[in-house]
Amino acid sequence: MDAVLFDMDGLLVDSEKVWFQVETEVMERLGGDWGPADQEQLVGGSMPSTVAYMLRASGSDADPGDVAAWMLEGMTARLAEGVEMMPGAAELLSSVRRAGLPTALVTSSVRPIAEACLDGIGRHNFDHVVTGDDVMRTKPDPEPYERAARLLGVAAARCVVLEDSPNGVTSATAAGCRVVAVPSVLPIPAAPGRLVVRSLREVDVEVLRRLSAAEL
Repeated sequence: MDAVLFDMDGLLVDSEKVWFQVETEVMERLGGDWGPADQEQLVGGSMPSTVAYMLRASGSDADPGDVAAWMLEGMTARLAEGVEMMPGAAELLSSVRRAGLPTALVTSSVRPIAEACLDGIGRHNFDHVVTGDDVMRTKPDPEPYERAARLLGVAAARCVVLEDSPNGVTSATAAGCRVVAVPSVLPIPAAPGRLVVRSLREVDVEVLRRLSAAEL
């Protein structure tokens, strides 16, 4: 294992509930309703895909740029009040850094939202940050994790990724990475090269090393 790559929303920070609150408010502005089934459609997705879905669901003719701005304003305002780390996240980040392993944060969120979260997560925990603004194709495409591996100067096949969404797992697997999945909103099945756990409290550096070294 040459590097460890972390997703952000729902994996390191408990932000899915924040997304739900903001999406609900924006949908009200668009004249529509929002529920858990709608959020399930968007877990691990990008801002453009979220805005497009909301416009289709509401039937609104609002400008996509305006909707994205409302989303961004709502998210950054809430995240500026502080982020709640997921159980075991801070401890795992610290142990990975103590082990001297290169790291990257790889998120579909736009840069301003990632920056707001990094204030709480700790910028020092990552050598590189890849956001939805940094790639042409977001998760589930492999580009985000391929880019992170290139920035770190390592082979994707020698990276272990930690993810919470099916989109993220698909992205990491397509890039050739081993994956630890901690399902949040949607279930994720076990598969070769993938470890599924209930919480980051079940993960330490040795668990990551064993997964990386395991035969497929």
